[in-house]
Amino acid sequence: MSALDSLSLWQAIAWMLYLGLMGFVIYRLPLGALLQDKQSQHLVFGSAASMFVLWLFRAGIHDGLNVHFLWLTALTLLLGLRRALFSAMLALIGITAVGKESWALFGINGLLGVMLPVVLSYLIYNLSFHRLPRHFLVYVFVCAFLPGALMIALKMAAIGFYYNLDGLYDWQTVMDNYLVLIPLLLFPEAMLNGMTMTLLIIYRPAWVYTFYDKFYFKDE
Repeated sequence: MSALDSLSLWQAIAWMLYLGLMGFVIYRLPLGALLQDKQSQHLVFGSAASMFVLWLFRAGIHDGLNVHFLWLTALTLLLGLRRALFSAMLALIGITAVGKESWALFGINGLLGVMLPVVLSYLIYNLSFHRLPRHFLVYVFVCAFLPGALMIALKMAAIGFYYNLDGLYDWQTVMDNYLVLIPLLLFPEAMLNGMTMTLLIIYRPAWVYTFYDKFYFKDE
């Protein structure tokens, strides 16, 4: 509990906000249907396990300023908003429990590293669905590929801003050792999300919560 006893003001606020928001998300989850639907269970918990393994692999220049792929845009398209937030929370708890993240930063990571990318990815999907032509390529590139790159950039920018705001690192250190890595991660993150969704909607479209054959493969 020592890490939690020494929370900064921002960390304490983030803890309360994240737990409060996730409490609301879990309350709104159809838990009864989730417990009865084996496929939904496999997708939610299998995605959490896959993300946990992916988040184990990280790199960085400066101690404590590590980066890793997110895969959160694909997770959002696969599971939908609420199940994606729940699955990502499980992965975040696991990665924090094994010591890859700090419990003091659990709320920050939950808000800026999970909720921000998931909610914005779902918003982009909704805008695309209602405003753009419903075409296979639009779904892959506008809903998966491009948001994948955008989300990792926004997540790192938000976390970097927090590091400086809370006095963990000075701005020059954040710029030179953390934000400088964003351009290197944009295309790989976009490819990871884009290829994931391409394979899923080709081979397992029934698994994808946000993909509808009648819209994206309709006869011209």
